Amino acid sequence: MNRSSNATPTISYLSPEGLIVELTYNPDAGQTAFAVRKPDGSTSIEADYTLPSGERLVPYSAANNLLTSGCVKLPSDIGEVGDVGDLVGELAAFLRRYVALSPAFEDIAPYYVLLSWVFDAFNELPYLRFRGDYGTGKTRALLAVGSLCYKPFFASGASTVSPIFHILDAFGGTLILDEADFRFSDATAELTKILNNGNARGMPVLRTMSNRNRELTPQAFKVYGPKLIAMRESFSDRALESRFLTEETGRSLPADIPIHTPDSLALEATALRNKLLAWRFANRFSVGTDASRIVEGVEPRVNQTALALLSLVDDAEVRARIERVLVGVDADRREERSTSLEAFMVAAINDAFEAEGGRRAPVSVIAEGFNVRAAEALGAPMSNRWVGSFLRSRLRLRTLKTQGVYVVSVEDRERVNILLERYPSIFGIRN
Repeated sequence: MNRSSNATPTISYLSPEGLIVELTYNPDAGQTAFAVRKPDGSTSIEADYTLPSGERLVPYSAANNLLTSGCVKLPSDIGEVGDVGDLVGELAAFLRRYVALSPAFEDIAPYYVLLSWVFDAFNELPYLRFRGDYGTGKTRALLAVGSLCYKPFFASGASTVSPIFHILDAFGGTLILDEADFRFSDATAELTKILNNGNARGMPVLRTMSNRNRELTPQAFKVYGPKLIAMRESFSDRALESRFLTEETGRSLPADIPIHTPDSLALEATALRNKLLAWRFANRFSVGTDASRIVEGVEPRVNQTALALLSLVDDAEVRARIERVLVGVDADRREERSTSLEAFMVAAINDAFEAEGGRRAPVSVIAEGFNVRAAEALGAPMSNRWVGSFLRSRLRLRTLKTQGVYVVSVEDRERVNILLERYPSIFGIRN
């Protein structure tokens, strides 16, 4: 293909006026092309596309290793637009043929696939995670669900970091990350940045790069988008953990699901990606966050991450089942926090305030109450100095010296009340 100076190699393009351009790849023909949705709603396959500005968009080469290797999977054509209920049914049937999911994830996974195809219409997203020991079907689940998602990019936790940043920035699709149990290393920190920053729009990761003159220059990499990961354990960072909807793997494989991945999976997935592309063309400009789908009684983080998913679920019964899952997730997180060191400390602070008539909470009294509660967890009592440091660094409470005694002052009581709500105590202080 002759690529003139104003030709821009393009994977995707979207304009506010309603134009969508998406790269397609036909491995049998060895060709790439553009699927185009014009502002009037008409669609076509084009060898290239010229914008009103005169800039000519050209497809990435069909010889690109990311495409020929299957590392990134694309539609091969524009499929037929059908009823969304029928499409969800086809996605669910596909998944049942190739992977054993819990009833909850049989509801969630098809809609997460839909969400991935219009993720750029939302500002926050949840991640999906498959967690379990080796041999429990995590990788199969990633392959089955991930192959249906929007521009899925398959990588492993052992991959070097630089290409992951560049491919996410260029393709802007769905990261499918296997073996994500990162160990302590520079790569761990970089990959964690992708997961910490990638669920909210407008949070790029800055990295220092070298230009052609070997000059160092900062570059912002876009990492926002849907993500599916498989891992054996959990992340120690609770904030990162809160971004996931998790499926625990290890269910018995039904007799009708093949043990080895058959060739039919890839063929059926391509046909469904074509239909999903048509669905994106028909719905990208009509979907968005529906605040009426907020789940009552759960923490804001649960609604923040899950609202985009719920906004796409029009089936009231399915939405109610997913809401019950989210309520359970919220309850589990609250229970986990209730047995944490923070919960023990907050309970001790509350007791100290009450013992002092609400005027202040001496650090020494807080330490006594904390050590009673945390003795089993820590194995030894903590000093007043350690407790004071914990109050300042972990709970963001000030400790002031008054009349020769370090205290948490009454001015911080409102902050303590907020912490009591966040860390409900197993000792019955606050539910």
